[in-house]
Amino acid sequence: MNMSTETLEIEEVAEQQVAEHSLVVYNDDVNTFDHVIESLVKICKHDTVQAEQCTMLIHYKGKCDVKSGEFEKLASMCTGLLDRGISAEVQ
Repeated sequence: MNMSTETLEIEEVAEQQVAEHSLVVYNDDVNTFDHVIESLVKICKHDTVQAEQCTMLIHYKGKCDVKSGEFEKLASMCTGLLDRGISAEVQ
């Protein structure tokens, strides 16, 4: 094993240890399409088309993974959505 192979193996192990989390938004009978779309744009930094597509999935499938990434960032976004009355959780 040479030095470059050893470095590559260490980097691969470090990448595997970073857990991916998902921000899941759930459908409800309270919030309008426009409110959910506007919230995804503002809180999750989606563009309008992406927010519209997620909102349709939320409506028809009952939920949608609207964002993935580090837990801390998603938890902040989740709080923002919850503050707007939108059902969400980080998984």
